[in-house]
Amino acid sequence: MEQIHALGRRKAAVARVFVNEGSGKITINKRDLEVYFPSSILQYIVKQPLNTLNVVEKYDIKVNLRGGGFKGQAEALRLAIARALVKINAEDKPALKAEGFMTRDPREVERKKPGRPKARKRFQFSKR
Repeated sequence: MEQIHALGRRKAAVARVFVNEGSGKITINKRDLEVYFPSSILQYIVKQPLNTLNVVEKYDIKVNLRGGGFKGQAEALRLAIARALVKINAEDKPALKAEGFMTRDPREVERKKPGRPKARKRFQFSKR
């Protein structure tokens, strides 16, 4: 099997994933998964598509991650891994889609409008 490439995005985070056959090692920006995401919850989010298909120990994953915060990065990585697994084996798509891993979350931060403190919040109105 040659190297499979996939892309995942969430908020401002972009994850580029390269999947090879291997022993289940996940490397993010030249660091180990446990070092990059110390939180066990974020590690769980990243591994969800692999756990769904029971292929955790089957593939080595190399990741380039940039932009966003840690939660957005973890979810972008989850989408990228799911897309890569579908490229490897198309029969896995219904299982991943049922779990919601194939859907790009389109929610982005709304821009701040001029003359307002935030995107929608207004300054306090004073009648007198």
